[in-house]
Amino acid sequence: MPAAPITSSPDFVSWFRSVAPYINAFRGKTFVVAFGGEVVADGKFVELTHDFNLLAALGIRLVLVHGARPQIEQHLARNDLAGTFHQGIRLTDAESLQCVKEAVGRVRLEIEALLSMGLANSPMANADIRVAGGNFITAQPIGIINGVDLQHTGRVRKVDVAALRDRMEFGEVVLLSSLGYSPTGEVFNLTLEDVATATAIALDADKLVFLMDTDGVQEKRGKLFKELTIAQAQDVLDNKKRVLPDDVALFLPCAVRACEAGVARTHLISRHTDGALLQELFSDEGIGTMVVESTLNTLRAATIEDVGGILQLLRPLEEEGILVRRSRELLEREIARFEVLEHDHRIVGCAALYPFPNEASAELACLAVDAQCRDRGYGEAILDHMSTLAKSQGMNKLFVLTTRTAHWFIERGFGEAGVNQLPKEKKELYNYQRRSKVFVKNLR
Repeated sequence: MPAAPITSSPDFVSWFRSVAPYINAFRGKTFVVAFGGEVVADGKFVELTHDFNLLAALGIRLVLVHGARPQIEQHLARNDLAGTFHQGIRLTDAESLQCVKEAVGRVRLEIEALLSMGLANSPMANADIRVAGGNFITAQPIGIINGVDLQHTGRVRKVDVAALRDRMEFGEVVLLSSLGYSPTGEVFNLTLEDVATATAIALDADKLVFLMDTDGVQEKRGKLFKELTIAQAQDVLDNKKRVLPDDVALFLPCAVRACEAGVARTHLISRHTDGALLQELFSDEGIGTMVVESTLNTLRAATIEDVGGILQLLRPLEEEGILVRRSRELLEREIARFEVLEHDHRIVGCAALYPFPNEASAELACLAVDAQCRDRGYGEAILDHMSTLAKSQGMNKLFVLTTRTAHWFIERGFGEAGVNQLPKEKKELYNYQRRSKVFVKNLR
């Protein structure tokens, strides 16, 4: 029997629905994506063009910033010139600058050619990507550092924001090279990360993405940091006991700088993983490390607008018999009892609190976390929040009724109790057919 097409798979339908909120949220946003010349040299840029085409088709305003380090090294070697560095910065003399211009020009032409592909039966079919370029970056010389003149090595002085936005308004993808120009007509060799970071800041971009050799920023034990606040990222950089991979040491400070200056998100992802850009942008978990100004998690009181999101969390648990089914009408009437946990403006968890003031006791109900977000401590965060809320209302005890999650609550300080220990009103409503177990935790 032939395999069913992927479009008929429930997994495909579920996946497509899961990315819909991102598609809606990203339309009209500005993303700056930076990648080194290694991506082109390795022949991996063809796959990347497919992803860029998709992003552009979704109405995302794209600025692509490319480097050319391996190509520059090749040109220098062919001309018997040695690459000279001072404190990690390339010294660009007149002869080296000529090699830099040739290498950058060749890489740029290759990128433009690949972005122009429109092959039938490929992700680029019927693509209409128009690439814009120009003297958008004004540069200045770095100058003399510790007695060494870096000559034609420069840094970004100004980004022509108006011109960039004008090109993007016309639906063009802007391609920036690691070269800058001075008002006197000089050309300066810039770094990829400086151009990308300065451009993202100047445009007040919604995202800055660096494609690099490693998967992102890792903990000491090798586990990937999925999300870092500015403060957490700075702690990683300040830890003198850790030796960071070269690309992390290069790009993480840029991520911090960008977020401090107002860029909403900076992503560090691997260039070696096919589709890494899409996996990072269109999934909640992502595939790399995201740096943000502050935590994306918000615990707050639910509003009537949250009913749809809460229902989406509760329905799977209701269908499994873990929770008692609630109608939309009932949920709307009781919405004041609910608290929600948002991650990046999306509801990923909820719970409700039903107080019984006469007995200084409160019921914790409808504790639910999105299946894709479990094992991140969200459930415990909600429990702590609801416990604090109950205490602030003068409650001495918090109790739950559960059929499936007894061990989870026991591990968090709850003890099993009998039905007779429930508040009188709740005891009268107890459903003996469900045979839910009762667990109680003292709050005082």
